[in-house]
Amino acid sequence: MNKKSRLIEIAKVFFKLGCFAFGGPAAHIAMMENEVVHKRNWMDRQHFLDLMGATNLIPGPNSTEMTMHCGHERAGIAGLFVAGACFIFPAVVITGILAWFYTMYGQLPEVAPFIFGIKPAVLAIIASAILKLGKKALKSWEIGIIGALVLIISLCGVNEIVALLSAGVLGTLYFYSKSKLLVTSKSVVPFFLFKISAASLIKLSTLNVFWTFLKVGAILYGSGYVLFAYLDAELVTKGWLTRPELIDAIAVGQFTPGPVLSTATFIGYQLAGFWGAIAATIGIFLPSFLFVLLLNPLIPKMRKSKVLSYFLDSVNIASVAIMLSVLYVMSIDTLTDWKSGLIVLIGVVMTFGVKKVNVMWVVLVGAVLGYLLSYF
Repeated sequence: MNKKSRLIEIAKVFFKLGCFAFGGPAAHIAMMENEVVHKRNWMDRQHFLDLMGATNLIPGPNSTEMTMHCGHERAGIAGLFVAGACFIFPAVVITGILAWFYTMYGQLPEVAPFIFGIKPAVLAIIASAILKLGKKALKSWEIGIIGALVLIISLCGVNEIVALLSAGVLGTLYFYSKSKLLVTSKSVVPFFLFKISAASLIKLSTLNVFWTFLKVGAILYGSGYVLFAYLDAELVTKGWLTRPELIDAIAVGQFTPGPVLSTATFIGYQLAGFWGAIAATIGIFLPSFLFVLLLNPLIPKMRKSKVLSYFLDSVNIASVAIMLSVLYVMSIDTLTDWKSGLIVLIGVVMTFGVKKVNVMWVVLVGAVLGYLLSYF
């Protein structure tokens, strides 16, 4: 397959994921693993784990950055940009349309019944990915203990970045001391700085919007709740947006497919119209493209280094443990009545059944069942 065909393939895969990827980063990564590892064999599960573990350590939307990594593996730098753009595009367009309606009518559409059904359905998808990735990541009983410790501290509320880095350092020290290896110059991975000038790409009237969201995209770690805190400090305290408007914007990012950072498109439209939406979207996602562009070539070098491979193995099992923690918390929040229990049961049968069903159908069936069961 030539490069053009690969880019078209990448565009189709990640555009489809962008249209159906509900449920947050854990669900997105589960769907991605099914598409690029299980169905298409673009990479082996170990390398997917390495990418996931390393991506969790950099700022930005992790599942979106994983699409960029997968695109890079398939078709180089062009694949990176095509994959990221196609995954983001559906969410940005849907969010932009909702922003226009919100501006015109002052309220959001009623989508709660559909989201009610999607949430339990994606639990089965996440569980499937945890099972497959966990088998690959669990290389020894010591790795298992590290994973268990990360799971416990994650459930206790410890920040995920702290948990990942702690696991990496602990695992590196333990396995290094066990193997008695010497650190050589080959164990050190170079890092690079970059500098860009984006001001010339946008109009002066949208410069503040662009700069605000560029800052957020460059330093953001964590969930939509963390995004809320950043945007509250950047927008509400400056009087650019009211808190109820910000809450509505976050809600839009949560119930549309794809990355929650599409919230930026909604807010940008509220602040400065169409070009404000464009500026906010580019600003919040641009750092992720640059971070992945710099990080991706370093990951194979880390795997070849004995010392850094210990770090990767420990971070990988920690990443799976954090996914398991997310699944537990989501299950507690989601499985509140017989209707959600029924939907998750159907999702499990579809995901783990003898004849496995594409995860997109699991999401669609969950949405339809959520709507139908809302009448009971």
